[in-house]
Amino acid sequence: MLKTISQNLSLFSPNNAFCVDGSFYTYSDLKACVSGIIDSFEKKAKEDKVIGVLTQDSMETYATILAAIFSNKTFVPINPENPEKRIKQIVEQSGLTKIYGFKHSENVQNIVEKDNFIITNSIKSSSKIVFTERDKNNYAYILFTSGSTGIPKGVPISYFALDSFLDALFKITTDVDENDRFLQMFDLTFDLSVMSYLAPLCKGSCVYTLPEGEIKYMYIYELLEEQEITIALMVPSILSYLKPYFDDIRLEKMKYSLFCGEAFHEDICLDWMQCVPNAKTWNVYGPTEATIFCTEYLCGEKNKTYNGILCIGKPMKNMGCMIVDEKDNELPQGEQGELLLFGNQLTPGYLNNKEKNEQSFFTKNNTVYYRSGDLCFVDKGGDFLYCGRMDNQVKIDGYRVELSEIEHHVRDAFDVQNVVCVAFVNQIGNTQLHLFLEKFEGDSSVIKFHLKTKLPDYMIPAEATILKEFPLNVNGKIDRKELTKTLERQ
Repeated sequence: MLKTISQNLSLFSPNNAFCVDGSFYTYSDLKACVSGIIDSFEKKAKEDKVIGVLTQDSMETYATILAAIFSNKTFVPINPENPEKRIKQIVEQSGLTKIYGFKHSENVQNIVEKDNFIITNSIKSSSKIVFTERDKNNYAYILFTSGSTGIPKGVPISYFALDSFLDALFKITTDVDENDRFLQMFDLTFDLSVMSYLAPLCKGSCVYTLPEGEIKYMYIYELLEEQEITIALMVPSILSYLKPYFDDIRLEKMKYSLFCGEAFHEDICLDWMQCVPNAKTWNVYGPTEATIFCTEYLCGEKNKTYNGILCIGKPMKNMGCMIVDEKDNELPQGEQGELLLFGNQLTPGYLNNKEKNEQSFFTKNNTVYYRSGDLCFVDKGGDFLYCGRMDNQVKIDGYRVELSEIEHHVRDAFDVQNVVCVAFVNQIGNTQLHLFLEKFEGDSSVIKFHLKTKLPDYMIPAEATILKEFPLNVNGKIDRKELTKTLERQ
């Protein structure tokens, strides 16, 4: 499937491939840039198997990713706005020496040698692009997610897994062609972005990105209407911001509206479906470890739900799901347990993290299973329903966040007896982080400032509360549920 993209660069030469900040770039423009970057690889990174790509909103950024794919390299997206220490951890774990970017970044320039930071804004070539055949188990990319020890976890995804995902995707979006227009609303460190830019390029479609610094939901609103977007993958929380405009939104040209990254509530889904009357609305589910998403559920007027949360449906092609108890015994229909995932889209394991691999993966009867940490059950129709997380991992704006990582950084730097970070649903229906500090005598704003030097913006708690004593449950443990309830009662 990925090989098709290299062919489409010529096949759809005059067609628009990208719309970036209002400027259009054709497949011919994209081809020239990809070709130039491949030439740069030959001169400056021939022996490098792993290439860093700064997540900057530019056609050159996407061209670098394609050049890495065509050259059988592994790309690692790096957000240049992340703290320098976090970027350094990613560089060290993945073994990066070369990083490509559209423009300079001080956070990155301090980490790699000057000659190893390559600027792509003027790289072009007319050389013929050759798609390098590869071992299917070679890594296509490595994404870094939140880690409970304060060190991000590297999730490598093979070319085989990525091809398997694209193959399965086009089984549920059957009529995508060169006339379609895709929304790409995600930072490139978030795996949902991979579908949003690779899937359209597989079909000769155009990708519409969100410029840096724009108010995300307002720009999405404008793109959906003005550019008549036909296929959009979004996180459900974006609908909370768009809801005040639902009466004015009517997207007749939308063909497929997909949602992933968070629990999707039926009430707002039904309201949204009135805005996209001709679209198929899919609730899709999957962790980074299973390549973007791996289950699908087609929403309708009547839906399967649990506590108002839409069903996550059935496994996509070449994937499987199973519900087990704490001893990994398969549970019967209707009984809640942990959701296990298996199949072609699964990662081979975390990068250089034996302990976490032993916790999260196991092999039984020659099949590798991944412990999702999600509490689910399967109904009589074979559909899986999501009931919540089994641990303290949450989704913020679609990003996966380990609450313990935030707590770790506070404990590591401040004299505080106990610290608890919780997630709760605020008044407009979005998930928000809040920090509780026990017997802390300093200024809580200092903690927030410190966290901004350690973590991405989406992991920074909005507010903090200092308490003399934390509530305890019957087992003598800190009662996180009670702390969360105090926020919900406000």
